[in-house]
Amino acid sequence: RVYLVESGGGSVQAGGSLRLSCAASDNTYSGGSMAWFRQAPGKEREAVAAIYIALGITYYADSVKGRFAISQDNAKNTVYLQMNNLKPEDTAMYYCAANEALAFSAGAKVAASDFRRWGQGTQVTVFS
Repeated sequence: RVYLVESGGGSVQAGGSLRLSCAASDNTYSGGSMAWFRQAPGKEREAVAAIYIALGITYYADSVKGRFAISQDNAKNTVYLQMNNLKPEDTAMYYCAANEALAFSAGAKVAASDFRRWGQGTQVTVFS
């Protein structure tokens, strides 16, 4: 069974940066897509960023465009989320997700239901 392991969460002051990592246990997802979602207390899980690994197509939520960047390291089976200029409203549990069969086009949105495998999450707290 392939598993996903997130790391890199923590507490940071507003305006600061964090980089999240999601390592897959093998290269199962190299032909599919991986993504980052987040869920704050009392709110629904929302897509933050996603990448269709084979073509490098990305998706970003409007709330993070220009501040967050998703990238991949195929040799390490790892996807990163670089988060800059963090805001208190970015505070949430961040989850990595993957689907080896998912492809999406530029401009398309992704949803939690598109993904089959989930990590356990890493907490990001941004204080003002």
